[in-house]
Amino acid sequence: MRPATRRRLYRDRLLSEGHPDIERLAHERYLARLAERGDETWRTERVLACLGRLIDLAAVRDVLVLGCGPAPQAVRALAQRGYGVTGVDAEPSFARAAADYVGTDGLVLAGAAERLPLADASQDVVVCADVLEHVDSAERSVAEMFRVLRPGGVAWVETQNRYHFSPTGSGHEFTVRFYNWLPRIVRECFVFQHLHYEPGLARHTARPAVHWWSYAELCALGRSAGFATFYSPIDLIQTEDPAWSRSALRHRLRAFLLPRIQTSPWLRALALTQYGAAIVMRKRPE
Repeated sequence: MRPATRRRLYRDRLLSEGHPDIERLAHERYLARLAERGDETWRTERVLACLGRLIDLAAVRDVLVLGCGPAPQAVRALAQRGYGVTGVDAEPSFARAAADYVGTDGLVLAGAAERLPLADASQDVVVCADVLEHVDSAERSVAEMFRVLRPGGVAWVETQNRYHFSPTGSGHEFTVRFYNWLPRIVRECFVFQHLHYEPGLARHTARPAVHWWSYAELCALGRSAGFATFYSPIDLIQTEDPAWSRSALRHRLRAFLLPRIQTSPWLRALALTQYGAAIVMRKRPE
């Protein structure tokens, strides 16, 4: 889009209104991507397999799926396992669509991650996947996860790794190559460009990714909210897990490397530079 054309977008509207129809486009593109990916309940099974090596899943009653989206497969899968599940999404249109999707299989509420519409100490597990990078305040969002968890509860968080390296520079959030390696001021300018002029830069989302962390920074974020101990999926997976072993070669490599990574601070630190986008934060038991 030429500069003159971009300026004409706001001839009759306020700049603060953002790009026209970005919320509608976000909803349509989200559903289109979900249809392309198909059934992703395997992700929920992978989370449960890891958490089952950290906490007693038989004692879990209530689970919050934060940022559940308009077609929350995780909410339905967890409800079918017998958990009391609540989905929360900040976009009202997403929350309405999610409520229709799950029907009686779970409860869906509209609410921001910074102000969860749930009581204190009401949840045993919080699942927050591909959400924390999009919130307005990561600090308040993690503090809210801590607030709604019961003592001994855990938050499973998947987000964007600041130091992940792709030889092609590709990323899941922005179409800009090597975006996560750009200086913060440059990233902020691309966020502005996306919201006001080129919504395709961040795949038409109304809430582009503005937060990027290393694993150590996620630990610090959790500690500031009151969480006590932290784990990576690297600490919890086992070589025989089918979801993590999709080829014979990878299985052999994992069988050789995984025990060494799990028991060596130096190797674990090296692995977490590339696989540090997921973390489990545990609230201290009373």
